[in-house]
Amino acid sequence: MAGRSFWSGYLKLTLVTCPVQMTPAVTQAERVRFHTLNAATGNRVVSRYVDGVSGKAVAENDQIRGYPVGEDEFVMLEDDELDAVALETTRTIDIETFVPRDSVGLLWRDRPHYLAPSEPVGEEAFSVIREAMVATRTVGLSKLVLYRRERPIMIEPRGVGMVVWTLRQADEVRDEGTYFRGIKPVAPSKQAMTLALSVIKERQTDWSEELLGDRVQASLKKIIARKKKGQKVVASKPAPAETGKVIDLMAALRKSLEADKKKR
Repeated sequence: MAGRSFWSGYLKLTLVTCPVQMTPAVTQAERVRFHTLNAATGNRVVSRYVDGVSGKAVAENDQIRGYPVGEDEFVMLEDDELDAVALETTRTIDIETFVPRDSVGLLWRDRPHYLAPSEPVGEEAFSVIREAMVATRTVGLSKLVLYRRERPIMIEPRGVGMVVWTLRQADEVRDEGTYFRGIKPVAPSKQAMTLALSVIKERQTDWSEELLGDRVQASLKKIIARKKKGQKVVASKPAPAETGKVIDLMAALRKSLEADKKKR
């Protein structure tokens, strides 16, 4: 069974329905975070909502959402009025369409979430839907209300569970042709390709999450550890950036290959 979830509801395929729960697949809980302090006292600086005209603080119970309809004119909406917008997709993932698994490009994928059965009674139905997608090499498309919006989503099998991806809207992904139009099709020489392939082969390795380590976060933790010990931290000067054009492509590739072999 899945652990603590932030959404629970039902996964549905025609007449097959099972209770499920969903949890964000990514987290930033381990990132180094800072508080804003008063440099003179060392006390935390707190933020609060204030009235834009009077400048007085507004209590949380007195705050309400407003939709702008003109200059300094808003339509105010209560929480229960917003809840009235609730659609069936608030609590049900009804798989409407299936597409080939590789047809949904990475540009369309937004946030991943783990999806798992929430009750033992739904495990068989869950596995039937999952294994049917595995057998057909497809993913399911549906819609779901998340983060106060109805979003297009993609459901894909992953091991014994599934992953729900929120997808970007059609007007959110820019047309690549607009940005690639000025690139001229150039056929590289066989020698250059041979060297480039050698460089890639020299740098090729197996996938590991360790390849995604955040060096900035690691450096920040070291700095914080030194500061806790009362040590002074002096910023090192960055190496000057290389400027100018690559004059000899072949020489540059050979140099890269030699450097990689020395590192190995």
